[in-house]
Amino acid sequence: MHIAIAGNIGAGKTTLTKMLSKRYGWKAHFEPVDNNPYLEDYYGDMDRWAFNLQIYFLNKRFRDVVEISKSNDTIIQDRTIFEDARIFAPNLHEMGLMSDRDFNNYTDLFDLMMSLVKLPDLLIYIRCSIPRLIDHIQQRGRDYEQTMRIDYLKGLNQRYEDWIKTYKGHLMIVDGDATDFQNNPQDFKRITDMIDDRLFGLFPMEEE
Repeated sequence: MHIAIAGNIGAGKTTLTKMLSKRYGWKAHFEPVDNNPYLEDYYGDMDRWAFNLQIYFLNKRFRDVVEISKSNDTIIQDRTIFEDARIFAPNLHEMGLMSDRDFNNYTDLFDLMMSLVKLPDLLIYIRCSIPRLIDHIQQRGRDYEQTMRIDYLKGLNQRYEDWIKTYKGHLMIVDGDATDFQNNPQDFKRITDMIDDRLFGLFPMEEE
């Protein structure tokens, strides 16, 4: 089974992925951040490094999806390949940080990959407001994130909402503003209760 966590930068995806992996014994796949050779350069000069960064993420995410499809384990994934192509790359293109040529090249590659990829069995979307995202970003203190533009985060948030409205797979939404799953055991239990209901309840999700 493939469980995926989606949400904007600072929404708490990695934290929730770790907690659910520990709670259920699921194998975790994390977003490649710490060893990313482009990320710091990207936040310093988005226009120069946007295409390189998105290709890097697309490559890593596609490898993850292929590995997940071959695995017999239940895997929980920190961010999906769909977010790269439906949210981050189009946002960069709209902001003028990725050229038409690079965006079209990227989109063609993504569409080819999608012919080999299926949706997760369950997508958990963490919905957060911009102030909440900024608070989380400041708390974790990554130097390269401190110069992030507010309009960049706002654009991503709007694209997440647009994407979620049209998402066709099994979906569960967590209110990131009203839920402190990291520090409040009751909030975390509410999330696991929803997961239990969807995956193991009286009327579990039907096979596609």
